[in-house]
Amino acid sequence: MKYILVTGGVISGIGKGIIASSIGTILKSCGLRVTAIKIDPYINIDAGTFSPYEHGEVFVLNDGGEVDLDLGNYERFLDINLYKDNNITTGKIYQHVINKERHGDYLGKTVQVVPHITDAVQEWVMNQAKVPVDDDKKEPQICVIELGGTIGDIEGMPFVEAFRQFQFKAKRENFCNIHVSLVPQPNATGEQKTKPTQNSVRALRGLGLSPDLIVCRSAKPIEMAVKEKISMFCHVEPEQVIFIHDVSSTYRVPILLEEQGIIKYFKQRLNLPIDDQPSDLLMKWKKMACRYERLLKVCSIALVGKYTKLSDCYASVFKALEHSALAINYKLDLMYIDSTELERSTEAENSVKYHQAWHKLCKADGILVPGGFGIRGTEGKLQAISWARTKKKPFLGVCLGMQLAVVEFARNCLNWEDANSTEFDPDTKNPVVIDMPEHNPGDMGGTMRLGKRRTVFKTENSVLRKLYGDEMFVEERHRHRYEVNPELTHCFEEKGLKFVGHDTEGNRMEIIELENHPYFVGVQFHPEFSSRPMKPSPPYLGLLLAATGTLNAHLQRGCKLSP
Repeated sequence: MKYILVTGGVISGIGKGIIASSIGTILKSCGLRVTAIKIDPYINIDAGTFSPYEHGEVFVLNDGGEVDLDLGNYERFLDINLYKDNNITTGKIYQHVINKERHGDYLGKTVQVVPHITDAVQEWVMNQAKVPVDDDKKEPQICVIELGGTIGDIEGMPFVEAFRQFQFKAKRENFCNIHVSLVPQPNATGEQKTKPTQNSVRALRGLGLSPDLIVCRSAKPIEMAVKEKISMFCHVEPEQVIFIHDVSSTYRVPILLEEQGIIKYFKQRLNLPIDDQPSDLLMKWKKMACRYERLLKVCSIALVGKYTKLSDCYASVFKALEHSALAINYKLDLMYIDSTELERSTEAENSVKYHQAWHKLCKADGILVPGGFGIRGTEGKLQAISWARTKKKPFLGVCLGMQLAVVEFARNCLNWEDANSTEFDPDTKNPVVIDMPEHNPGDMGGTMRLGKRRTVFKTENSVLRKLYGDEMFVEERHRHRYEVNPELTHCFEEKGLKFVGHDTEGNRMEIIELENHPYFVGVQFHPEFSSRPMKPSPPYLGLLLAATGTLNAHLQRGCKLSP
C-alpha cells in the first residue's frame, strides 16, 4: 500500500480536496486502484449537524455516512463509493479511544495523546485504506489522505504527529507528502509573494514532515523565477514545485498536474509499476475539459434555496447540474436566489431585492428547489414552485423541494388552505408531510433516514423511469426526517399529481410527476450525490433537457449520451 498525504498551509479552503482528487484521478488513469481518506480535525463525530455555512454541504454516502463535501469530490473524480469511516474526525478518534479505555483495553496505562491517539489514527488509516471502493471489490493500491485545516492549527497537531510517526512505519518508498500552499499576489505591487509558502513549509518541517511536492495555488499562472525561489528556500528540486492557478473548470486540474510531470515523479518516488504516459481515462478528461471551455449555448437554472451566500452549500447540486449541462453540450448559468427574497415580507422591507429576485426567477429556463431544513424561506420556495407549475416552467424538487411541491399543490389545487408539513406546523389540519414513524425527536445526529435505498417505479408511464433507462427500480441516497403522508396520496392523484415511485414496501412516496406539464418532478432522495462527470444524474439531466426544449426528442430517440 502506498500512502499520499496532502497537507495545506497559509489558509484553509485553498483547494486541497480538488488537488487530492486530481492526484487520485491521474493515478487511476495509470491503471492503479485508488482510495481516499479525509481527516477533519473538528471534535464533531460527523458533519451531520453542521449548518451548510460552516463547512459547505453535508455529503451523504451509500452507507448513510454524513461527511465532508470533499468526499463528494473524491467520489466524482475517482468514480468510487466511499464509506463513513473514510472521513476521520477528532471526535471519532477520541470516541474510539475512550470506548477502548472504558472497555479496559489500556488497563493499567495512562491514556495519552501520544501514543494512544496517534496510534489510533495510524491504525484507522491502515485499516480503511484496505477497504475496496471500486465495483470490482479489489483492495486499493494507493490511499490519498487529505488533512483538513492548515499546518499549525492546534486541533490538527495530533494528526500531524501521527503521520510523522507513520512515515517511518510505512517506509519512505511507500509514503509521500504533498503540501498545498498559497502564492498571493497583492494588487498594490502585482508581485507574486513566496514568503507565506516558505513559512508554511518551515512550520511543516518543524513538526517532522518534509514535503516531497509543493503545490502552489495562485490566481494567475506563476512565473519561473517564483518557482526557482520556492525551490531554493524550501529545499526541494524545481521539478518538485507544481503550479495550479485558477482555471475555468476543475476538470482542468488533473491535466495541469499531468503536464508538469507528476506521473513520472510518482513512478520514481513511490516505485510504482506504471507507464510514464496516462491511459485513455485522462484523455477523456482532456476532451471533457476542452469541450467544457468551448460551449457556446447557455441554459439558465434558478436555484431557490436559503443558503445561497456560499456556493459550497449546494456543491453537489451545482456539480450534478454541470454534469447534465455538459452532457447535452450546454454551458450552465446557475442563478442563486435566496428564497426569503421572493416573499411578500421582503417586498415591504426591500422592494428592490424582491423584484430583482423575481426577475431572476422569471428569466430562468428551469427552476430547482433543493433540500433543506427549517421554516425560514419556505414561503418563498412555495411561491417559486407555484410559478413553475402555473407557467409550465421545468421544475425539479429535491427532498424538501418535493415535499413543498406537495404542500403547494394541496393549497392551490386541492384548496386545502392550511396544508403544511408537521415540521413547520405540528397542528395543521391537513398534514400532507409528516414525521416518519421511526423518527426520534431526541438526538439530532445520525437519526434521519440515511444512505442508499431502493425506489420502485409503480408505472411504466413515467418520465423519470424513461430517463433512468426504463429500469424497474433505482437506488439513490436519502437524508430526511419527514415524508409525504401516504394516507392522502389518492387526493393528489385524482387531480393529476402522480406518485410514480415508492419504497419497496409501497408506503413511502419517493417520486412525484405532474400530468400535462413539460417537466414537473419531485424526488425524496438526493440524486446529486450519485452524479458523475461522465454519468449525469437522470433527474437533473431531465431538468436540463426540459429547460433546453429537447426532452421529448431525447426520450423518443431513447439514446444514451456519449461522455
